Amino acid sequence: MALLCIVAFAIAWHVWPFPVESLDNWPTSAMVTDRNGEPLLEIVGSDDQWRVPVDLGEMSPNLIDATIAIEDERFREHGGVDLIAVGRASLQNIKSGRVISGASTITMQLCRMINDQPRTWRAKVAEAFRAIQLESLRDKDSILEHYLNVAPYGGNIRGVEAASLAWFGKRANELSLAESATLAGLPQSPERLRPDRHLDAARKRRDMVLRRMAELQMITEQECLAAMSEPVHVTGRGRRSIPAPHLAWMAIQRRPHGGRTTVDLGIQRTVQRHLREHIESLPAGTDAAIVVIDIDDASVTALVGSADPADVVDGQINGATAWRSPGSTLKPFVYAVGFDTARINERSVVHDIPIRRHGWEPDNFDRTFSGRTTVFDALQRSLNVPAILVAEQLGLSRCVGMMESAGVRFRSNANRRGGLATITGAVEVRLIDLVNAYATIGRGGVHRDLRLFEDDPSATRRAIGVDACALLNQILGCDGRNPDVDHPGSWFMWKTGTSSSRRDAWAVGHNGRFAIGVWTGRFSSAGRVDYVGARAAEPLLTTLFNEPALANPNSPDHFASKIVVRKPLPAPAEMGGGLRIVSPHDGSVFVAIGDEATVHPRSNVNGAKWFLDGSMLAAGEAARLRVKPGRHELRCIDDSGGSHAVRFVVRR
Repeated sequence: MALLCIVAFAIAWHVWPFPVESLDNWPTSAMVTDRNGEPLLEIVGSDDQWRVPVDLGEMSPNLIDATIAIEDERFREHGGVDLIAVGRASLQNIKSGRVISGASTITMQLCRMINDQPRTWRAKVAEAFRAIQLESLRDKDSILEHYLNVAPYGGNIRGVEAASLAWFGKRANELSLAESATLAGLPQSPERLRPDRHLDAARKRRDMVLRRMAELQMITEQECLAAMSEPVHVTGRGRRSIPAPHLAWMAIQRRPHGGRTTVDLGIQRTVQRHLREHIESLPAGTDAAIVVIDIDDASVTALVGSADPADVVDGQINGATAWRSPGSTLKPFVYAVGFDTARINERSVVHDIPIRRHGWEPDNFDRTFSGRTTVFDALQRSLNVPAILVAEQLGLSRCVGMMESAGVRFRSNANRRGGLATITGAVEVRLIDLVNAYATIGRGGVHRDLRLFEDDPSATRRAIGVDACALLNQILGCDGRNPDVDHPGSWFMWKTGTSSSRRDAWAVGHNGRFAIGVWTGRFSSAGRVDYVGARAAEPLLTTLFNEPALANPNSPDHFASKIVVRKPLPAPAEMGGGLRIVSPHDGSVFVAIGDEATVHPRSNVNGAKWFLDGSMLAAGEAARLRVKPGRHELRCIDDSGGSHAVRFVVRR
């Protein structure tokens, strides 16, 4: 009979091989962490279970000892089946007349989880056979590691890492002795011992585990008593919030299996705190987004997608990747093209005058014009017309091309859809891309692909010349804006932007260490008078650049411009032929609303005197004329005696 059993066993061994592949085919939960391994987001696997595999070395030694002590004290000695435990259990069950004790080893339990079947004697025999097979294929540490990664710990939680995060809010290698004992006791009856529902039962089971560890001399009696005196404190998975929700979901969309991101959770929380404080100063309903990029390696260090992620409507929108009008934040790249091609430098003369392009008459934020000025002044003051004229003369496609090379993304055909108005924000961009473009300036003109995961590659390319970037830093830096006043905080350069109808307020810049961008507004695109970049976004940007974790004590080198203009840009056509009225055009027809029509006279020369139907107009009156119905003549005269006149009609 014994020989027959041996033969049958040998045949079964070869006919019924152990399904080794099943050990590594457990569905795992997607998990996103920060750069230090702190959890940001966890998603159940395809079987709706929480399972986060970790190596045995990433588990607390106390947890390993506690599991062996309570589940299989001779785990290191037996070959898959503990004959001593089998004999003891058999005697106990025969004596009581019912099954009161089992003899399943850790290896047998792992085999049962691989092929779950009803608890019968036939199933027990099959588990024992599989356990012996498994012990011949894998070493003890491998078997223990697999068991601890798939054992049930209550609800849909599988494995010690998921259980540790769920019940104690920490990693499995951070568990205390008492917490380790609590988890080790759960697999015997995960639902009956769930610490969030049956705290007293979980505590009693924990104490049993601790006493068993002391009996096996895994811990001292003093350690046992100290751990037993600790309360079972459960954080509860349902009460854990996602610290960086928009970034975490971005990561999951890019990598459904999760991974270690580049975000620094400490800086993320600091940025969120400053945003909460700043948003209190803005109108109710204001939303905001912030992106922080490490200039050195183009990694996303922090990202806030909305002011209140818990908002069931706006909180679901990621403002960092939303398409919004950038206002004037693209202007530095226009001037960078001129610097790179040696067509302009900071001292070059540009013109801030009224112009008209295909019915579009751009003006400045304050609705005034400065006439002849310099590139330095025009960029610092964010004058619209000089930037538009420079882009027109350099070529809009070339300017848009540099923006894209630096990292700005447009939906499609930006220069065709927006025309010259692209320079003032007529086409949408994303905050995260715009910040990366400013990181390119901070990197001396070298663009790097954005990194969201620690192992992301980051290809590089030259996008802007070194001298052009240095000149932008000089013009837009703290000392460049106020050369005679010491800046009270750390150095940084920045540019603000305000979209038309004041729907978007921006502030973007870099300090040589980080590039940071702030957007404020409403996701509904409703404009407000408060949404001006210098007021709604710049103060928060300044706060962030002066935050110790983000500040750079070493400002970039500042030196006189090395750019020598080889071929200056020509004066715009509007400057040719002497004094000229550019608005209204000769022969224009206006329709009166009520008894008057409103006319805005503009010429290509500042300081000209205006006359309506022969009568001289006061300076304030000339900016906004109220004209009654009829035929009229408008004339302007400059200081040199030059004169130009147009005639127009106002109809009822």
